[in-house]
Amino acid sequence: MSILFFVISFLASVAGAICGIGGGVIIKPTLDLFHLASVSTISFLSGCTVLAMSLYSVGRSMLARDSLVDLRTGTPLAVGAAVGGVLGKRLFSGVAGLFENQNTVGSVQAACLLVVTLGTLVYTLNKARVRTMHVKNRDACMAIGLGLGIMSSFLGIGGGPINLVVLYFFFSMDTKTAAQNSLYIILFSQLTSFLTTLLTGTVPPFEVPALVLMVAGGVLGGMAGRALNKRMDVRAVDKLFIALMVVIMAISCFNAYTYAL
Repeated sequence: MSILFFVISFLASVAGAICGIGGGVIIKPTLDLFHLASVSTISFLSGCTVLAMSLYSVGRSMLARDSLVDLRTGTPLAVGAAVGGVLGKRLFSGVAGLFENQNTVGSVQAACLLVVTLGTLVYTLNKARVRTMHVKNRDACMAIGLGLGIMSSFLGIGGGPINLVVLYFFFSMDTKTAAQNSLYIILFSQLTSFLTTLLTGTVPPFEVPALVLMVAGGVLGGMAGRALNKRMDVRAVDKLFIALMVVIMAISCFNAYTYAL
């Protein structure tokens, strides 16, 4: 069964590195689908995997000096996302405390992810007809990042497709530029979320082999995804992104239903 943790995290991280969605938006609902651990444990393991993958991808791009991250807007976004990551973690803990049954929390997360993914898909299919913006104001960037951090941390998905839509609309980025900036934001939000979990002593019970395999899968997936991204054109990345959204929506529908039973 442990090998399943590795396979899921690897494949999700490959796709996440290509599209800039981090992989958590695939890992979280897929692990929920197989009920491999509790909702809290899956969120934690998913977050650790996304953190490892984004750290590799961003660090490698910076060292290779082929990064497309615009630090003037990317850094305020990342700082806002870091704060949002802390708030999102607290929001998750608060919601989880409202229900005795963890499955109810899983149902809420799945339903929220379904709505977010559906909105992302609708926008992506119509983005050619949408007039975009060019936000430059630092405070506005931080506010946008804050919202992204809260959402991604609460859902346990790292960042996901909503990052790309926000970067498309508010900053008029193309697909590949948005992918790299998204991973940069995800790195900061996941790092603060992880540190908050450690410092507050709210680390859920988990199996060490599962964590090791998932982190290894995340890093290896990040390596493979980064290499593939360089070989794929924008149109191919967009097609993969749309296909992933459809799959995520289907899994989220199923998870919301089964957790609610």
